[in-house]
Amino acid sequence: MTSEERERIFSNDYADLIIDYSGDPSVFDRFQDATVHIINSLLAVVHVPVSQITDNTIKELGYSVMPTISGTISEASLEASGVLRLRNIPNFDLRGQGVLIGIVDTGISYTNPVFQYADGTTRIVSIWDQTVTTGTPSGNILYGVQYDRERINEALQSEEPLSIVPTTDEDGHGTMIAGIAAGNEVPESGFYGVAPDTELVIVRLKTAKPYLKEFFRIPQSAVGYQETDILFGLEYLLDIARQLNRPIAICLALGTSMGAHDGRGYLSTLLSDYAGNPGVGIIIAGGNEGNARRHYFGTVDRTAGYDTVELSVGENEGGFSMELWGNTPATYTLDILTPSGEYVPRLNATLDEALTLTFIFEPTIINVDFQLVESQSGNQLILLRFQDPAPGIWRFRVYASTGMAASFHVWLPMEDFISPNTFFVRSDIYTTILAAGNAVLPITVTAYNIEDDSLYLNSSRGYSRINIVKPEITAPGVDILAPTPDGDFISISGTSPAAAHAVGIAAMLLEWAVVRGNYRNMNTLDMKVFMIRGAKRNPALRYPNKDWGYGILDVYNVFDILRAEINTGPT
Repeated sequence: MTSEERERIFSNDYADLIIDYSGDPSVFDRFQDATVHIINSLLAVVHVPVSQITDNTIKELGYSVMPTISGTISEASLEASGVLRLRNIPNFDLRGQGVLIGIVDTGISYTNPVFQYADGTTRIVSIWDQTVTTGTPSGNILYGVQYDRERINEALQSEEPLSIVPTTDEDGHGTMIAGIAAGNEVPESGFYGVAPDTELVIVRLKTAKPYLKEFFRIPQSAVGYQETDILFGLEYLLDIARQLNRPIAICLALGTSMGAHDGRGYLSTLLSDYAGNPGVGIIIAGGNEGNARRHYFGTVDRTAGYDTVELSVGENEGGFSMELWGNTPATYTLDILTPSGEYVPRLNATLDEALTLTFIFEPTIINVDFQLVESQSGNQLILLRFQDPAPGIWRFRVYASTGMAASFHVWLPMEDFISPNTFFVRSDIYTTILAAGNAVLPITVTAYNIEDDSLYLNSSRGYSRINIVKPEITAPGVDILAPTPDGDFISISGTSPAAAHAVGIAAMLLEWAVVRGNYRNMNTLDMKVFMIRGAKRNPALRYPNKDWGYGILDVYNVFDILRAEINTGPT
């Protein structure tokens, strides 16, 4: 890779497009002045000048070429999950020995003692920092810099470690996730990582480019990460695990409200592919969107012929996007009534259409993209991108072309990508699992409070848009103690700490299964079955359900059931 090609990965003057080339390089011939970086045998990233990205890009290339932008998902747990009880059984003191935990996130504070052995050496196998623009990439990575164990240990012995390994975690989210999953025990502070004998592989993501935030009307100040960089990061984790021939438990505690929420996007598909590999466990945080009022579900009334969506837009909302996904076989159109009473008649679209709407009495500009058959989901998408939206109540009447019952979903961007003062008047708490959490094979985790066994108030709820059971499992996620980059500890809540807790337990299962040779081909689907079988369930509830999945994670019960089955034998 030349220096110019590498520069395009970082440069804000170049856009990044995801292309499904399926091994056929001739697909790239349609792009001018392009640099291609292959992700795997199916997907590639094409870097083109930002000037080539226009309001017609989705119409010409499809919705899926534009990378989604993901944000972070966080706001006495070992006993609640049966970890301590299990460790009291001889031969079951599982701490993740021989297992890797991989995290694609905001980085890690590698100088924190919770990530070091007793002799002061690191428990981190390697860190790929995508943000570093100097130096030469090594191995299979295309950009950024990889710091291996030897280099990190050299830094830890220095009085100025950051002069040798200049990678940090400015946000702190990645450090907290890694600490909950795998941090050393610090009894005097009341902190206990779930799997403290694991080793870590870390990807520090670079932030999303300005052009992409502008395209989707996300504030430039919002911290978000491109789908392209997450895809490369996941490939890196699996590559390290293959090189070392070790099992790996992967935690993805990032998410986005963009996409069809059906498990069929590029990232979701790749996650499901990886989840089928022996020795791989993939855990995903479900999100904290349940009570955010950013999801609407509607059914077109067959008598009236439409359903009305009311959107309250807050003051000083600079812009946002809104996605309407219609269920087949109907096709959908809409009209618009602005807060001042200005009316846009019913918009009728052909196969693919891009429209720009302006108003007389409002400063608002709306770009509307119709995708009659969106390439990944096969369903219809209407994408609306608002610039300078007028505050007040916007009304959208959604029409369907069929005499059959026709339903649809509408999503606004996730937390931090839109003002909390912009929301649906009649919102729906369900089908709010963030996009990656709808991937079919990985294990999606929601959060609960161990103090009173109540569901975390803001947890995203299932199921997926096509009724795949999500989440599958519930883990501790309220007031969970986690390490900070400065060496202190803080309580955090949300589905991110719940996922971190679950990935630690996934590492315990991989130690028992793969490292100790009890079930060498265990993959994520096997792990999911074990977790579901051992889950604690409230007899007053029916399972699975959209709030709790199959119940509360209990690793002791997983092995207790397994032990009973082995001792009983076939009947």
